[in-house]
Amino acid sequence: MAIIGQSGAGKSTLLSLLAGLDEPTSGTVKLMETDLNQLSDAARSTWRSTNLSFIFQAFHLLPELTALENVQLPLDIRGDKQASQQAARLLGKVGLSDRQDHYPAQLSGGEQQRVAIARAFVTAPSILFADEPTGNLDAQTGENIITQLFDINEQQATTLILITHDAALASRCNRQFRLEQGMLIEGLSEARAEGLSEARAEGPNDTINKGSNVEAVKD
Repeated sequence: MAIIGQSGAGKSTLLSLLAGLDEPTSGTVKLMETDLNQLSDAARSTWRSTNLSFIFQAFHLLPELTALENVQLPLDIRGDKQASQQAARLLGKVGLSDRQDHYPAQLSGGEQQRVAIARAFVTAPSILFADEPTGNLDAQTGENIITQLFDINEQQATTLILITHDAALASRCNRQFRLEQGMLIEGLSEARAEGLSEARAEGPNDTINKGSNVEAVKD
C-alpha cells in the first residue's frame, strides 16, 4: 500500500500515528485489532518490536556497528540465538554478503539503505512502514532499492505501507491512497493517473493500478 502526498501534507505524521510512535490528540488507532491508545509506553514499544519494522530515508544505522551487527541488533535484543545467521541470510538477499564486516561509513548510500532493508525484514514483521526510503538516493540506485524491497516483501508476505511523494512509485503498489488537506483518499488523482499512463506507454513498465472507488477517511 502506498500513501502519497506533497511535502508537508502530513505523511510522516500519519505513519508515526499508525505505528504508535505518536499519540493522536483525538480518536483512536487500532492496528491488528490492538488499540494502541490503551497500551502504556513500555507495552506499546514491546508490541512494536514484535509486530512492526521501519525503513527511513536517513538509514539510521549505528555507526559503531558493522553491517552484520546492525542487521542482527533487533534479534540480539530479543535474545535470538540465531541472530548472526539470520542477519547474514538477509544481507545475502540484498547482495551484501561481501560487505557484512564493513561499517556504515565504509558503505555507499545505496548499500546503507540495503542494510536498513535487511534489518527491517530480519524480524519477519507483520507490517513494514517505509518512509520515503529512496529520498536520499539517486534515481538508478533508488530503483534498485525499491526492486529489492518489493522482492523481499513478496517473499516474506509482509504488509508494506510505503510513504512517498512519487506517484510513479506509488502506482507499483497494490493500493494507493493520497493524503490531501487532512483526508486520506483511495486512488491516484485523475491527472496523475493519466500522466502515468502516458509515461508508461512509452516504456516496458507495468500498467498502473488506479485504485478502487474513491473513499475518504477523516476523524
